[in-house]
Amino acid sequence: MSRRCELTGKGVQTGNLVSHSNRKTRTRFLPNLVNVTLASDALARCVRLRISAAALRSVEHRGGLDAFLAKARDTELSADARALKREISKTQAAGAPHA
Repeated sequence: MSRRCELTGKGVQTGNLVSHSNRKTRTRFLPNLVNVTLASDALARCVRLRISAAALRSVEHRGGLDAFLAKARDTELSADARALKREISKTQAAGAPHA
């Protein structure tokens, strides 16, 4: 498993730990990743994802997984999340009445 959020693309960053005496030590700053199960209203099923805690808050703020994926750019999403987005958009398009 890579240390990358499947929804936002947030990954590992590198930098320095700087001591009081100004000595620099290289370090890695890891994202706060959590395994979650999110419900998709359009698909009527649950989906397991590994996302950052900040992304989880964004999903809740936007009104659920379907709304988050509808607004998200494809370049930020993982391959699994892109496939999920396509599946949700197909289901919503098929369920919407034609005008």
